[in-house]
Amino acid sequence: MAEVVSVNISEKKGTRKREVPEIQLKLRHGIVGDAHAGDWHRQISLLAEESVDKMRALLPQLQPGAFAENINTAGIELKSLPIGTCLRLGETVVEVTQIGKECHSDCEIKRITGKCVMPTEGIFAVVVKEGTVRRGDPIEIIQGEAV
Repeated sequence: MAEVVSVNISEKKGTRKREVPEIQLKLRHGIVGDAHAGDWHRQISLLAEESVDKMRALLPQLQPGAFAENINTAGIELKSLPIGTCLRLGETVVEVTQIGKECHSDCEIKRITGKCVMPTEGIFAVVVKEGTVRRGDPIEIIQGEAV
C-alpha cells in the first residue's frame, strides 16, 4: 500500500524544508505556512522515498525535505503518473499538474553529486480537497470518482 512517509515545510524560499508532524492543505493556496504556497500550479511538491534512496547511496545523510519536497511517499511511482491524476492523501485530494522541474542553479545536492532526482522524478500538484496530511496516511489514485 502506498503511504505518506513525511510532510515537510519551509517558511522561506531557497531553504531546505523541515519535517513536521502534519500539514494543512487549503484550496487555491497549497500548504498553510509553506513558502511555496499560493494560487498557482505548483502548490505542493511530492517525491518518492525510492527516488531519495537513489541519492542516499551518494549522500547517506539526506533528510526529508532535502530536495525542497513537501511530501515524501512510498509505494507509488510518482513520475509515471499523468498530469491530471488525482491522489487521495489521507483526508485530502490533490491533482498532479507538473512532472519534474528545472533544478535550481545553486542546488547543493547537484553540486556535490553531479545529479539531482527532483527535476525528473518529483511531481507537483494543486489542492482539490482541503484537510490534514500526516506521516503514515494512505495514498490512493482516484479515477473517475467524486472527490
